[in-house]
Amino acid sequence: MGRIEELAEHYGKHIALPWERGVAGAQRIVMAVYDKEAERMLRARRQLFVTATESAGHDWHELDLTNAFATWICADEFRDAYFESPEDLDLKLQTEFIDALAARVREALTAPGVTDNSVVALVGVGSLFGFTHVSQVVRAVERDVQGRLVIFFPGHFEQNNYRLLDARDGWNYLAAPITSTGNQHAQ
Repeated sequence: MGRIEELAEHYGKHIALPWERGVAGAQRIVMAVYDKEAERMLRARRQLFVTATESAGHDWHELDLTNAFATWICADEFRDAYFESPEDLDLKLQTEFIDALAARVREALTAPGVTDNSVVALVGVGSLFGFTHVSQVVRAVERDVQGRLVIFFPGHFEQNNYRLLDARDGWNYLAAPITSTGNQHAQ
């Protein structure tokens, strides 16, 4: 069995556990952590996670953030100037991009049909690297999580820290981590 299949198996066991309804939004988040080299494989095997979710009696909703930055910057009237001087984009990334991204995730979390029995899955978060931190987006939307927010996270989890693409200092978060070797702590 490959690592993505093992991750899906561990995810399925976790998502099938009874959900506590009175927990805070931060505790309704599941981080499915996998090696960054496995991104294409994860996308090809995504149906394993959908099936595990539906088999557990939950509905699946998905948001792909792969093109989030491109969509956002293309809508900006000053985009050409930013391409000439990318350093001028820093402040805008730290405020407006995070707000736009959080609004997009919040829209998925509160869409019609999303209930306290729903899984909203985020894929493509690796494409945010260099533009924003996943932790900032998660903190901005955690109160809007009704059922569970599953974030497919290419990187590492160790000692309660997440490192996106293994490339920066990690961040500590309350989410339940799931790896190909199993759950790291119970939710």
